[in-house]
Amino acid sequence: PGTALDEAGLARRFQVSRTPVREAIRLLAASGLVELRAHRGAVVARPTSERLDGMFETMAGLEALCAGLAAERMTADERRLLETAHADLQVLIQSGDADRYHAVNEAFHFAIYAGAHNDYLAEITLATRGRVQPFRRAQFRNLGRLAKSYEEHDRVVVAILQGDRAAAAEAMRSHIMTVWQEYAVYAEANTAKK
Repeated sequence: PGTALDEAGLARRFQVSRTPVREAIRLLAASGLVELRAHRGAVVARPTSERLDGMFETMAGLEALCAGLAAERMTADERRLLETAHADLQVLIQSGDADRYHAVNEAFHFAIYAGAHNDYLAEITLATRGRVQPFRRAQFRNLGRLAKSYEEHDRVVVAILQGDRAAAAEAMRSHIMTVWQEYAVYAEANTAKK
């Protein structure tokens, strides 16, 4: 956060013209990850803790709603896809591959959004997830986080498979708020190192 983004330097680094760099910066600004400052260029955004609290609180509510609806609406095939993603995550805990875990974690959450059978809810949940994504991803670097994340997912999966809307929603809300707490631990540890 606070790092200036030099268009010319980024274009040279990635061996592209300044046009795609400018477009990427514009898209990042639209998502809130970059701040555009008049006559000073673009910098990596530094959201306040209040803003992050609000983002995670909203994400928890949206994902809880998705999980609750998925418990009632998922088809048998969709439930199998969710179980498969969940099983894949368990295998990745052993390898400790946080990047691969992140990718499969995305598939896990997307399966729940799709299983809610509410396109508008999926759309706004994905948009919010995009804003929170950099902060969510960082928490996977915490020691033991992959296994804890899997355990939290397990509570969500069990509730969905049982068709228990309230339990699925609560398990997901709790999971996302734990993600927020884990990010805060990660951020504090990395701020202390600097």
